Amino acid sequence: MPKIGLIYPKWPKLPEQTEFHLPPHGPVCLAATIPEDYEIIFIDENVEPIPENIDVDVVALSMMLTCQIPRGKEIAKHFRKKGIKVISGGIATMLHAKEVSTFVDSVFLGEAEDGRFERTLRDWEAGKLKPIYDYFRNHPPIESIGPARRDILKKELYTYRGIRMVDLVHASRGCKFNCFPCCTAYLGGRVFRPRPLDKVVEEMAQIDNNRLFIVDNSLAQDKKWLLELFEAIKPLKKKWISHPMLDDEEVISKAAEAGCWYVYQAVIDTSEVIRDRIKRLKDHGIGVEAAVLLGTDNQDEDYIKRLVDFLLEIDVDMAEFTILTPFPHTPITAKYEREGRILHKDWSKYTTAEVCFIPKRMSPEKLKEMYIYAWRTFYKDEPQELKMARLFFKVVQKEIQDGTYKPARLTPRRRWTHLAQNQNKTQKEEYGNKVSISFN
Repeated sequence: MPKIGLIYPKWPKLPEQTEFHLPPHGPVCLAATIPEDYEIIFIDENVEPIPENIDVDVVALSMMLTCQIPRGKEIAKHFRKKGIKVISGGIATMLHAKEVSTFVDSVFLGEAEDGRFERTLRDWEAGKLKPIYDYFRNHPPIESIGPARRDILKKELYTYRGIRMVDLVHASRGCKFNCFPCCTAYLGGRVFRPRPLDKVVEEMAQIDNNRLFIVDNSLAQDKKWLLELFEAIKPLKKKWISHPMLDDEEVISKAAEAGCWYVYQAVIDTSEVIRDRIKRLKDHGIGVEAAVLLGTDNQDEDYIKRLVDFLLEIDVDMAEFTILTPFPHTPITAKYEREGRILHKDWSKYTTAEVCFIPKRMSPEKLKEMYIYAWRTFYKDEPQELKMARLFFKVVQKEIQDGTYKPARLTPRRRWTHLAQNQNKTQKEEYGNKVSISFN
C-alpha cells in the first residue's frame, strides 16, 4: 500500500491574537479524493512537527495562504532531496502557480473531486507524473463533492486549553461577488455553486462535534437557498459560526433558529447601516466578531481611531484587525501595481499583520502603529481571552437549553453549567475568576 504524506505547512499567526488552531479544511477535502488503497499520513505543521523519519512514498503539499509558500518551499526541498515526488495544490498554489512549479514536481490547479486527484496519483504510480494538472476554473460537478475525511485529524491537537473548538464544513463553493481585497473571483469565477442540501445535512450529521464553522465564502448570495439550508440543518441542533450572511430579518431569524452562534462581520465604516446590521444580529442572540481591514485609501489616523471607538460603542463581542495586504490576483493588487505602491513580495510577511504596500493617507510606519493601536485599544478594558470566553459561554448556554451540551473532557459538568447559567453577571473580577476556574 503506497503511503502519501499530506502536509499542511505552518504559517505565522497574528501576534496580537489569542493563539488557537482550527483543523484545516483543504487537506480534509483533498483526503476524501485520495484512493482507498493509499495510506494517508497527515501532518498539520501548525500543531505538530514533521517527523524526521517520516516514511512516505509521495508528498501532497496543501497550501491555503500566501505566507505558507516559503515554508512549503523548504518542505518540498527536503523531500525531493530524498527522491520523493512532491505534488502541490490548494489556494496558495493556484495564486502562485508559476513560482510553486519551480520547487515541486507537479502542481495541481483546481478542485480535486470527480476522480481528478486520483488520476494524478495513478500517473505517479505509473512513473508518468505531469508537471501540471490544470483544472483551473473547470469545476467538477458539485454533486461529486462528498464528505471530507476528518478521520485523518488528530482531534486532541485542535483544542483551546483542553476545550474542543469547531470543525469546518462547507455548504457551497464559489462567490458571485468581487470584493476588492479578495481573490475568490479569480480562483473560482463569479459563480455561486450550492451543494445538494441532503449531502450537506448528511455530512454535518456525521461530524462528531456539535460546534461547526460553515466556511462558505459568503452566506449572502441567495436568500431562497439560505432559508432552505437553515431549515434543513435545524433538526441537527448544531451550533455554528460563519462569514457574513445576508442582512435580512427573515434570514437572520432563521439562522438563529438553525443554531447560528456568531458571525464574522466585516465592519468597513461607522455608518448607521453597519450599526443596524450588528444590532439585528445581536437582537437574535447571534454574537458578532468584527472583521476590520485597516489601510484602505479612505483611512487616515483619525479615521481608524473613530472606527475603534465605534466598535466599542456598538458593543461587538470580538474584533479582529488586519492590515490590507496585496495578495496576488485581487482587484486591489492590480490597482496598486499600476500605481507602483507595492513595497515587496516577501511572502513570509504577507500575514495581514505587516504593511506590504504604500498607504494613501499615512506612511507604512504609521499604519503599522495604528494596527497595534487598534488591537490594544479595543481590548484595553476587557482582555481578548475574556471576550472569547464570554462568547464561548453563549454557545454553552444554548446547548444546555436544547439538551445538546456535552461537558468538556477536562472540566466537570457542574462548573460549566454554573458558568453558563451565571453568564449575565458583569463584574469583571468575578467573571475573571470563573474563567480561570473553568480553563485550568
